[in-house]
Amino acid sequence: MRDRNAKRLVFWTLLLFVLWLLLSESFRPAHMAVGLASAFAVALLGRDPSASRTYAVRWARAVLYLPWLFGRIFLSGLHIARLLLHPRLPIKPQLFRHRVRLEHDDAVMLMGNSITLTPGTVTVEAGPDELLVHALDDASTLDVTTGRLERKVGAVFGPGGDAS
Repeated sequence: MRDRNAKRLVFWTLLLFVLWLLLSESFRPAHMAVGLASAFAVALLGRDPSASRTYAVRWARAVLYLPWLFGRIFLSGLHIARLLLHPRLPIKPQLFRHRVRLEHDDAVMLMGNSITLTPGTVTVEAGPDELLVHALDDASTLDVTTGRLERKVGAVFGPGGDAS
């Protein structure tokens, strides 16, 4: 078990360090040392040795989920830009609760973060079985209220779901 935790720590440290390098575009030794130390600290603090990870992340579906999410972010950005540039500013801000049927906390976290990343929506509060979401208009709520986003996230964290 210790060997598995060590491998996971090394994996996340390297992944976060590579992300640091890609985003910072600085290869000065001092900057890289700070990035490596930060990546290690985040990986170390982010682990939860007491949590039982009995689900399987479907990495192929996760790879397919990201382009779908980026596409939704792009389309939502265009929609919000149209709303904000419209002379009458046709927004209808709303708060709504969405009951989540996802079985794993990480899946709920991914769903909440995906909502927040999408322009026009923000996850205000997250619980194990419910999300409180703010949206600028009715169209911004559709991926959540129709269950499409939840099916996509559910497909990443286990069998079933919507792989399309």
